[in-house]
Amino acid sequence: MSNTTQAKPERLIDARGPRYTAAITTVVLSAALVTESNLIIGFQFAVFLSAVLFGLRRSVYGFIYRNLIQPRLSGPVPSENEAAPRFAQLVGALFAATALLGGLTGNTPVFLIATSFALGAAFLNAAFGFCLGCQFYLILLRAKSRITSRN
Repeated sequence: MSNTTQAKPERLIDARGPRYTAAITTVVLSAALVTESNLIIGFQFAVFLSAVLFGLRRSVYGFIYRNLIQPRLSGPVPSENEAAPRFAQLVGALFAATALLGGLTGNTPVFLIATSFALGAAFLNAAFGFCLGCQFYLILLRAKSRITSRN
């Protein structure tokens, strides 16, 4: 047996998926914001968490995309590494958890602000294809690269 460790293979996803699922997220977060519903924000938190823990393909919205939306799309399937969008789901989960905590403790401003931030990021991705969490991931990756190259 070799003592060398093999790098994990890139996990590629259909690059169109995150934008479609961001549209679903936008609708759900809008409903949570308008109704101030702990149930709805709790559901969205669970969706974000499923993507973080199990990957985008196995998440709730990933299942919807693969089975209902993707089969209706035509043309070549662009692919991308799942790491940045998965990190974006983590950021979304943190905002949703903060909103849920605010809602459960009766702190309405925390609920509204955290939900609004998550909604803003989801809307940017759905409407313009700009993934804010992905951009933060790339910034962190570059910073890590600079730090490790100095050592």
